[in-house]
Amino acid sequence: MKTFIMIAALLVTSSAVSAQAQELSEHDKIHIAVQDICPISGQKLGSMGTPIKVKVGEELVYVCCKGCLQQQVKPEHWATIHNNFAKAQGICPVMENKLSPKAKWTIVEGQIFYVCCPPCTEKIAKDPKAYLKKLDELYLASLRSQQR
Repeated sequence: MKTFIMIAALLVTSSAVSAQAQELSEHDKIHIAVQDICPISGQKLGSMGTPIKVKVGEELVYVCCKGCLQQQVKPEHWATIHNNFAKAQGICPVMENKLSPKAKWTIVEGQIFYVCCPPCTEKIAKDPKAYLKKLDELYLASLRSQQR
């Protein structure tokens, strides 16, 4: 929790990659849908145009507009976003155990993974591509179940 608070105090870095300049990938669309809100304004992503991918600490997330670039992340929005990610993930991508409310986590290639135990973070780090794919599959399944 302390780490999330420290990260939330960070400014969005200027290394934003404008999604407007390029077509959104399927991965981007899935993560935007799961993240749902801007970490700065709390606005629904997509309500202000195409979301912009930014780096906050080691994590890649999306902001709603150019006006949110170089702004400070709001802790309450950061917490909501991470609750959204954890809920959508639902299970540990390694052991497939249901996530506890106090699940451990790691960031690999800009994506946050919640895990059931610390050894799972090492497994994800050893094969990030496989687990990034698994994470997208878990998110997509969650989004589909919400549409029913």
